[in-house]
Amino acid sequence: MLEIRGMTKKFGGLIALDDVSMSVGKGSITGIIGPNGAGKTTLFNIVTGLYTRSSGEVYLEGTDVSGYAPENLARLGLVRTFQNVELFGRMTVLENVMVGLHTRSRSGIFSCSLKWPTHIMEEKRIRDEAMQRLEFTGMTGIADIPAGSLPFGMGRRLEIARALAPGPKIMLMDEPAAGLNSRETLDLADLIRKIRDAGTTVVLVEHDMELVMDVCETIVVLNLGRKLAEGAPREIQENPAVIAAYLGEE
Repeated sequence: MLEIRGMTKKFGGLIALDDVSMSVGKGSITGIIGPNGAGKTTLFNIVTGLYTRSSGEVYLEGTDVSGYAPENLARLGLVRTFQNVELFGRMTVLENVMVGLHTRSRSGIFSCSLKWPTHIMEEKRIRDEAMQRLEFTGMTGIADIPAGSLPFGMGRRLEIARALAPGPKIMLMDEPAAGLNSRETLDLADLIRKIRDAGTTVVLVEHDMELVMDVCETIVVLNLGRKLAEGAPREIQENPAVIAAYLGEE
């Protein structure tokens, strides 16, 4: 589904990523872990078109999408969430999810302004699809309340619902468990599996090791911008180099 080859990113004299390669299988849940400053979010930002790469390539289903803009990647089925929840606070929960369907909208400014039948039909379709995403994520009961009034955990869930809106092939989640309590983290694990089972491949950067070991089939470890290890959860837990990177060594 996703392949990263030789990814390198330099910020002046700082090498944030150094020749990182990895692949993500279709229908899988893959975790990317590592100490602070390992390059995890930088990698996400390059893959999703927010940062330019110094060298390397990104392939989505075999197509070279290196350097594609985020909106073009979204149309191809690659979406993401962010560390900090960013919602349209004055819009309702439903309207926030409807925004996620803009890449599939065909109405222009004139049809919207004049309320042409095609625009009205499309708006109804978008609203119906947005409600389906809210139902999928367990949020139908709060569709009409302002997003800005949601508690943090529900805001995180709404962000995921919005990213699911266009029906992505692959979703990149940047620290989805950040700020969640233990109950919310367990619910998040169930939702991540549900997303995978519905046909969306998932890649997550996460510091919550319990969540990562619970939901991921493959884990990639970054340290100081380089790939340190890759394997199944048990292999990563027992890898001496990974243990040393997290806990230090004598």
